[in-house]
Amino acid sequence: MENNQIIVASQNPVKLQAVKNSFLLMFPESRFTWMNVEAPSGVSKQPFSDQETYLGALNRVAFIKEKYPTASFWVAIEGGIQFDPDHQMSAFAWVVIRNGEHFGKARSGSFYLPSRVASLVNSGLELGEADDLVFGQVNSKQNNGAVGLLTEDVLNRTALYEQAVIMALIPFKNPNLYF
Repeated sequence: MENNQIIVASQNPVKLQAVKNSFLLMFPESRFTWMNVEAPSGVSKQPFSDQETYLGALNRVAFIKEKYPTASFWVAIEGGIQFDPDHQMSAFAWVVIRNGEHFGKARSGSFYLPSRVASLVNSGLELGEADDLVFGQVNSKQNNGAVGLLTEDVLNRTALYEQAVIMALIPFKNPNLYF
């Protein structure tokens, strides 16, 4: 890979940093230019299932590919929540990466949310808004996120997303095995 333009479907600096870090780790010999743009998800503001979250990332990638067709890669990270069989709420993200006609995709690790946060999300708030209320923060979703607040930054939102972006890049690192 030589000089590649990467379009990231978000204005969130956490998502852009996770994508940058991951591409540089996976392809250290390559040069990249970055652009982050808003892209509609076509799903709820706060996706409430694995499927809806994945669809949001897929829709964002389709939108930016259409808008910026000459880029080398299009990347979307969509955060979501879901309930387990015991009705406990967990948070996670889907990453979808496209390069021409090829896709890479991966889901981040998930973690359970405290009942106060879950209750606020159930009442209609986005996870970031609920975190800000419970933890007395401002715009935590563009900083350390719920996972950073809950782990006291042992793991922050950027690091959580980096792992998923790296896993979504596996097919592009090994194209002869995947495509």
